[in-house]
Amino acid sequence: MRLDKYLKVSRLIKRRALAKEVCDAGGVEVNRRPAKAGTEVKPGDIITLKLGNRWQTIEVLSVPASIPAAQARDTYRVLAEGKNAEQEGTR
Repeated sequence: MRLDKYLKVSRLIKRRALAKEVCDAGGVEVNRRPAKAGTEVKPGDIITLKLGNRWQTIEVLSVPASIPAAQARDTYRVLAEGKNAEQEGTR
């Protein structure tokens, strides 16, 4: 499955167009490599997502074509998350 579609189906990003923008801007890595929207995602892949001053690293568990919103969280496992260090001290 394409990365942009996976981010939308898993509800990590609400819209596919936004997922594509984030990928194109360099805000997503798959297996520690910068990823474009068309990168293929499969179970076992590690995705790091950077949105604003927050980041999240997840492991892909499944890649269903569609899934109810209540079960979207079951498609991945959060490995780590936090805020960017340079943003924390500016409050």
